[in-house]
Amino acid sequence: MIPTLLFISLLVFAIIELPPGDYFESYVAELRALGEATDMAEIEELRVRYGFDQPLPVRYVQWVSGMLVGDFGYSFEYRLPVNEVVGDRLWLTILVSFVTIVVTWLIAFPIGIYSATHQYSWGDYGLTLVGLIGLAIPNFMMALVMMYFANVWFGTSIGGLMDEEYFNQPMSWEKFKSIMEHLWIPVVIIATAGTAGMIRRLRANLLDELEKQYVTTARAKGLSPFRTLVKYPLRMSLNFFISDIGSILPAIISGAEITAIVLSLQTTGPMLIQALQSQDMYLAGSFLMFLAFLTVIGVLISDIALAYLDPRIRLQGGSTK
Repeated sequence: MIPTLLFISLLVFAIIELPPGDYFESYVAELRALGEATDMAEIEELRVRYGFDQPLPVRYVQWVSGMLVGDFGYSFEYRLPVNEVVGDRLWLTILVSFVTIVVTWLIAFPIGIYSATHQYSWGDYGLTLVGLIGLAIPNFMMALVMMYFANVWFGTSIGGLMDEEYFNQPMSWEKFKSIMEHLWIPVVIIATAGTAGMIRRLRANLLDELEKQYVTTARAKGLSPFRTLVKYPLRMSLNFFISDIGSILPAIISGAEITAIVLSLQTTGPMLIQALQSQDMYLAGSFLMFLAFLTVIGVLISDIALAYLDPRIRLQGGSTK
């Protein structure tokens, strides 16, 4: 994991540095385009203060060593340390993503199991149709439709995860109620495609397991249908689900960027895109490294869980004669 993260940090730093110039040059060009005066002495002082006059290897070492002690740098776009910029956005992103994942699992697992055990029934066809519709509709289009109906039918203000008066305010009961009132909209939108995809994969994997010899043997021995399903086929068909942990953890933080932009959500996804566009190096780099860290942690968890779940998988290697 350590050499992987070091290699990723090199890639992240190189990609952020690939565009010509830096944040300060982009900032000066933006001010001049607006016809505003620029204090070049102040700009140069900021470049020197944050090491932008140093060679790239020196800046890379300073960036990585700072992250190791919890210093993620300074966000030039927001004029605040990165730790303070992320703040509430990180918790709101985790809330939206966690609720979405739970809703997806609660819907997808029963439907996927029913669809596999009732293959080619009317219920299977109907659920397949719903799943394909969920996969076919883009999230941004679903977001526009949901915004309209939420405002017309329920009177929920369009855009954001809370009413405007609660922005940048400390958490209170009224703010919590406002978040809950708005939360269901992005959850339904994001979960639609995720649920449809998980249903199709669970159905395909479970159908494959149900056709294997050990299931026929269990039925011939008189094992009840429920135990025949749960004891081995369902466990074996969950391998894909466990393997997805490596992508689920970073997805909790990245937070469905396109949907977040359309709905004007105060989550980390739009902030990451804006940081990349403005070349806000420390903010963008910290985000990407955090996502990489969650990915390698998720892969580690999925490897261990797979070895426990599936008796065919073992952690130790070696050849036998």
